[in-house]
Parts: sequence; structure tokens; C-alpha cells
Amino acid sequence: MLASANPLLAEYCEGRRVVAFLGPTVDRLYGRQVRRYLAARLAPGTWSVVTIGGGEAQKTMESVERICAEAKAAGLDRRGVMIAVGGGVTCDTVGFAAAVYCRGVRYIKVNTTLVGQVDVGVGVKTGVNALGTKNMLGAYHPAHASINDPAFLRTLPERQIRCGMGEIAKMAIIRDARLFRALEEFPEVFRQPCPAPARPAARADGWSVEDYVLRTSMALMLEELCPNLREHDLARLVDFGHTFGPLIETASDYRIAHGESVAIDMALSAELARVLGLITAEDCERVVRLISALGLPVHDPRTCTPELMERALRASWERRGRRLHLVVPDGIGSAVFVDDLEDVPAAALEEALDALAVRPTALPGPFAAAR
Repeated sequence: MLASANPLLAEYCEGRRVVAFLGPTVDRLYGRQVRRYLAARLAPGTWSVVTIGGGEAQKTMESVERICAEAKAAGLDRRGVMIAVGGGVTCDTVGFAAAVYCRGVRYIKVNTTLVGQVDVGVGVKTGVNALGTKNMLGAYHPAHASINDPAFLRTLPERQIRCGMGEIAKMAIIRDARLFRALEEFPEVFRQPCPAPARPAARADGWSVEDYVLRTSMALMLEELCPNLREHDLARLVDFGHTFGPLIETASDYRIAHGESVAIDMALSAELARVLGLITAEDCERVVRLISALGLPVHDPRTCTPELMERALRASWERRGRRLHLVVPDGIGSAVFVDDLEDVPAAALEEALDALAVRPTALPGPFAAAR
């Protein structure tokens, strides 16, 4: 995408004034290429590049104000374009700044992480953490363009690859048994070379496993989001993994990354479904085993306590208009909603937590090391 001969990004800028925002890691890895590209494709004096802080600790209103201040200093007008080059934190924060700067300017997402390409890059939500809550403040502000280049994934650390696999597994578990089987067969996809064409896809176009997984995940997410972009209906299948996960993430002080919290939530939701009689023990085991095979945790003893998880249920119930809308799998590639708090008894929650706490894959060594 950053090859100077590639017109794609420049065409989306449409000759407008541009400020590109990069996180520190992206600046170190790709900053020179971004500047070279903009210099080659845009008119002199119409663009600038700014490095901003990275990580969840920087996903704040203060960061949004700094981004807006940098845009103003660069002379960005109401026809201007903000470009976010980075992962979910960068795209969410810059997107929110674009939503409020001059009451809204265009922005372009260049997604450099796996989570960004299959999840953040597909949706229209922007936001920052505030008031002790993840993504408490934000706006629906669709990007003018969202560009995914799989070449960016080559420089991702393994932990970020695993986090992205959590979001991919989410879509497989709730929507696509075929994708689920592909992940079972190739759990190391994106971490080591896989054969091509993908046997699970069996396509005439000869997609590799990586292409099949990426394209299918993005297509499934689009199909789920498009009819309900601004979430007028709060019962959303894509909230699988996002009922217990947000509190797990914040209660750990972000020791547990987003993709890891989603994985723990999915495992707990699957075990809850088993306890409530909504999924067979065999299918539940396949779900939890896949999450572990992808290198993701299924439990964290410091945050996965009955008290905290009951608090997470109540917080989700309040946030979703006094309806729980807990997404649980009822088979491989299928899911249902549990809508009432009373339908999740404390004893069922404790039994599900106990089932995960004894698993040998509860906290894999690589995760402890990564922290």
C-alpha cells in the first residue's frame, strides 16, 4: 500500500489537506515509508505526519485534544483529512478526534494490526476510555476509507497476532462452522506458513489459508454490522466476547489485552451455555479447545472471580438498555441470546468459572512472559 506507485491512499485524500497520525511503533517501522509516499503522491505543503502515543493508557480525551491541537497547528480545515495509521487504539482515538474536530472531518483508517483489520477497521465506532470504563466516550463516525494491507502483519509481535485470532475465532464460533474447522486445522495461521490453496475453502481462485481467514472474517463482520451500524438494536451477535471481557480488561489494568479478554469471555460464555443446557458438552469443549489452541487464555484467576463477573453482567445489562443480550454459542457456527439477568443464576456462573479454572491452558506461559 505504501509503494509510491500505488495511487489508492492518495486517491482517497482527493487533493485535500492531510494530517497523518502514527503510533510510536508504526512510526519506527513505517514512518519513513509513509512520509516518502505522501511526498510522492500529494502536493508539497498539503500534508504532515504526527507521532502520537500508543497503548490503552493513551486512549483518553487528553489524547483526542492533543490530536485536535496538532491538526489545528497543521492548518487542517473542515475539508481536511485525518489519516490514522496503526492498530485499534490509534484508529479509535484519531477517529473520535475526527468526529469532533470542526464538528466532523473525514478520516481514513490504515489498519496495521490483525485486530484492526478484522474488527476495528470494519466498524464505524470511535471512542476512548473514560470514567473507569472502556470506550465510555465516543461517536459513530464512519471512515471515508478503511484500508487493509496484509503485508503489515509481517511485523506484528506474536501476542498481537494471537489477539487478532481472538476476534476471528469470535466470528467463526457464532457464524461460520466452516471457518471454525479451518481454524481447528490451521491454528498457527499468521504465525507460520500455511499451505495454499486453503483446503477448508476449496476455492477455484486458490486463496491461501491466510487470505481465506482474513476475507471470511471481514465479510462476516460486515454482514453483521451493516444492517445495524449505529446499534439501534442492542442485541448484537458481534458482542460475543464483550460482556465479561471489558471488565476483565479494565480490572487487570490492561495487563490482559483486548483480544485476550475476548477469548476469556468466549470461553466463559461457552461454559455458561453448557451449564444452562444450550450447547452440548462436546461442542463446548471444541470451542474452549480452539481458543487454547490459538494461544489464547481461557481464564484469569485474578479477574475471573464470581463477584467481578456478576458485576460485569450487571454492567452489560445497564449498558444495553436493561436487557442482558448475553451472546452464547448453541452449536458450532451458531449463537443465541440470554436476555434476562435472572436467566444466569450465580450458581451457574460459578460452575462455569470452576470448569475453566482447572484447565491446564488457563494461563499459557507465553502470555505471562509477554506481560
